[in-house]
Amino acid sequence: QVQLVESGGGLVQAGGSLRLSCAASGRTFSSNAMGWFRQAPGKEREFVAVISWGGGTTDYADSVKGRFTISRDNAKNTVYLQMNSLKPEDTAVYICAAAESGVAWVRLRLGVAYRYWGQGTQVTVSS
Repeated sequence: QVQLVESGGGLVQAGGSLRLSCAASGRTFSSNAMGWFRQAPGKEREFVAVISWGGGTTDYADSVKGRFTISRDNAKNTVYLQMNSLKPEDTAVYICAAAESGVAWVRLRLGVAYRYWGQGTQVTVSS
């Protein structure tokens, strides 16, 4: 059974930092792009960041560019999201996902490109 389990969320003041982790089990995802999405209360799920299978290419939503960094350790089957300079509008449930193999890079901002999803971890940023 494939599982993606997020951790590292919590409550932080504006301007603070958090590092999220997403550990995969049941299979390896070293050949798959991995992404982070988020969903705030009453809002639709939105793309945050994606990293290629080898880690050499990344893409970020404009709202987090320059503040968040996605990385991966394929030996540990784990993806990370370093979040700095957090703002109250970053408050959401953060969800990691594994893309289908061979998906075109231009589609990886779309949720439909992802086959496996975690349950999410809550991030709350206080003002």
